[in-house]
Amino acid sequence: MGLHAGRHFLQIPGPTNVPDRVLRAMSMPTIDHRGAEFAELGKTVLSGIKRIFKTSGPVVIFPGSGSGAWEAALVNTLSSGDQILMFETGHFANLWAALAKNLGLKVEMLSGDWRSGVDVEQIKAVLAKDREKKIKAVAIVHNETSTGVTSNVKAVRSAIDQAEHSALLLVDTISSLGSINYCHEEWEVDVTVGGSQKGLMLPPGLGFNALSEKALAASENASLPRSYWDWKSMLGPNQDGFFPYTPATNLLYGLREAIEMLEEEGLDQVFARHDRLAEATRRAVRAWGLEIQCRSEKEHSSSLTTVRMPGGTGANALRGIISDHYDMSLGTGLAKLSDQVFRIGHLGHFNELMLAGTLCGVEMGLTLAQTSFKPGGVVSALDYLAETAQANPS
Repeated sequence: MGLHAGRHFLQIPGPTNVPDRVLRAMSMPTIDHRGAEFAELGKTVLSGIKRIFKTSGPVVIFPGSGSGAWEAALVNTLSSGDQILMFETGHFANLWAALAKNLGLKVEMLSGDWRSGVDVEQIKAVLAKDREKKIKAVAIVHNETSTGVTSNVKAVRSAIDQAEHSALLLVDTISSLGSINYCHEEWEVDVTVGGSQKGLMLPPGLGFNALSEKALAASENASLPRSYWDWKSMLGPNQDGFFPYTPATNLLYGLREAIEMLEEEGLDQVFARHDRLAEATRRAVRAWGLEIQCRSEKEHSSSLTTVRMPGGTGANALRGIISDHYDMSLGTGLAKLSDQVFRIGHLGHFNELMLAGTLCGVEMGLTLAQTSFKPGGVVSALDYLAETAQANPS
């Protein structure tokens, strides 16, 4: 379509829009990662990221993606042949399970319909039958990015406790950290996996593991091979603000700024803003007469909304039309949802006017694609935003 005027609308559910403040912070000259100035930066981000995970325990920061942080969570806590219980909430839960299998773990995957969160009762029943405690870990995705479904982590911890089981609890919070309330320590999660490119408002390139004392104890006996992902080699230098190998220095500058921005707004206000914009999005989708992938009101994601196409196909053509005509990127359907859904990201550095532009682009695209829908979704969303503006300023 040639050159587009104005700014591109990046409305995929990650990587998300990077704020100007973070971009400017990352533009600082690279410094000596063995010097005193870097040590101060390291201590600041290692301390600050604990507050985002809501933990007093250590958080390890890897130069790597969320997939690397997945691997780190497994290789530091488990041994070859160990059993791990996982739940199929969508594409990313399946990818984590595939990674676990590649590492030599025995994965028991509980089936899901890709429209619901983790079935806590299923997990409790499986653990109750495991009297020999062969299952060493339960691993779930908090916010499934392929489906827009959020699971109840606290309830999963309760299920493990009620079954009187010793399994570790590992949780992927890649698309919820900094967007949806998450309490690593209060919910007694053993390893929480995070990534930089979503609610933390950074480019891809940093992976996180938040650790419990139980996870650290497990790492002493875990025998899966590890070197780059080894917590122990990280935690020693981290005490002085350093890393055992070259860190992503300029991303750490950005992380420091992102943490500062989140805390300036206040985490509770950040979560309320995401909740409100997500609800406005869902009201638009319902007004269009389209179906939301997530079935349960209690499990709707505040990071993204996955929308089913009428007739079951045509999402890729719609996304292409919106990209060509309005310079906006929407998330694609992944794996079994390919061409059946599109995903609207509404997380990170995002406000009402950005949402209004996003929903306008979707509604205009639905019209151009000659999709069967009812106009008026944008108006429905704007009405909700106007009604809630005073009570919930963002």
